[in-house]
Amino acid sequence: MINSRIRRQRWVIFSVLALMYILVYFYRVSLAVVAGDISRELNLTPQQLGSLSGILFYVYALAQLPLGPMIDRLGSRLVISGCGVLTTIGGILFSRADSLAMAMAARVFIGIGTASVLMATFTIFSRWFSKQEFGRVSGFMVAIGNLGNLSATAPLALAVAAVGWRSSFLAIGLLQAVATVLVFGMVRDRPPVTEECDTADASKPTGMLSAWGEIFGNPHFLLLGLISFFWYGNYLALQGLWGGPYLMEVMGLSRAATGQMLMFTSLGFIAGSTVIDVVARRIFRSYKKTLLAGQFVLLLLMSGFLGVVETFPRPLLAAVFFAVGLAVSSGVMIYPIIRSMFSVRIVGTALTSLNFFVLMGAAVTQQVMGVIVGSCGRGAAAAYHAAFLFPVAGLAAAIVAFFFARDYSEKG
Repeated sequence: MINSRIRRQRWVIFSVLALMYILVYFYRVSLAVVAGDISRELNLTPQQLGSLSGILFYVYALAQLPLGPMIDRLGSRLVISGCGVLTTIGGILFSRADSLAMAMAARVFIGIGTASVLMATFTIFSRWFSKQEFGRVSGFMVAIGNLGNLSATAPLALAVAAVGWRSSFLAIGLLQAVATVLVFGMVRDRPPVTEECDTADASKPTGMLSAWGEIFGNPHFLLLGLISFFWYGNYLALQGLWGGPYLMEVMGLSRAATGQMLMFTSLGFIAGSTVIDVVARRIFRSYKKTLLAGQFVLLLLMSGFLGVVETFPRPLLAAVFFAVGLAVSSGVMIYPIIRSMFSVRIVGTALTSLNFFVLMGAAVTQQVMGVIVGSCGRGAAAAYHAAFLFPVAGLAAAIVAFFFARDYSEKG
């Protein structure tokens, strides 16, 4: 039975980590609104813009592999705090960038700095919350984190119009410094007492290579990794970078209208993330079936960006963007699946290993789409249709493959 002091403390920890994750999400998707400004000021081609966006995700993804063992051994609090310092440096540097090289270096710092936050947070949750609570609290965290996504749409567009993109990103960099200090001072890796089964399990030492062998040797993990790759690739293709240029260049929307449209996706993701665990438990009674259903709906909706949505009136287009966010929220199910798939002693390594696929999906998709748009001619509808075909086709293949994955229950 959890006493009231521990119950209060874990929600204080949740709140501090939520602030940090809001900033992570802001950095992930903020280029969509300012892509035109940065491209003009730094003289970027579509391929260079795709690389600038993608580098954060490549670095973020590659950092997952060493960070997992670090989280399991050093503790999430120290890892998040140290990485927060790097994010602060990167954010301030990005606000001062006067060349592609300087902007790329800043994005590398941000990529490394933000890489640990969500998975280290979920590792903390695995010790402060039971398995039965984990799906609900992880979905809630993602929902709150999407406030960063939300702030990077219409609010960022307004801020950029008022003070410019450099001052806007400088303010975020300073807020990052405050959040890092709060994490170091207030977060604790585990409660004073834990469930006996988790304590005994967590005390069993597991070497890094042994943990990776157990994780990557599981074929169900690899299938989950594949669908995670294209789940997040589709989401960031629309929300993180190319949705903004598509709406402005192909559909003729203003920056403000584009920010508002992208905001609907954020609102859908937030709404879906708050209820997705209930849907999994009471309707589908399965994390796997919930994930598959949501990804199938996402596939149908993303197929619209091959040309169909260009015929939609503005209210219907807004509904499509909101529905995309709802469908994307089903991807949160990958985290309780992982929590059930592996022992708590390697949960940090397992979570970061899965996140490698998630972030590689974002990086590869954004860069490949940049190459396609650049080669076909920026501004042409056909170029964007060809670019969106890459994540859409990949998601279709991943859905078929994931049908053969084991259906893990919340009891593991």
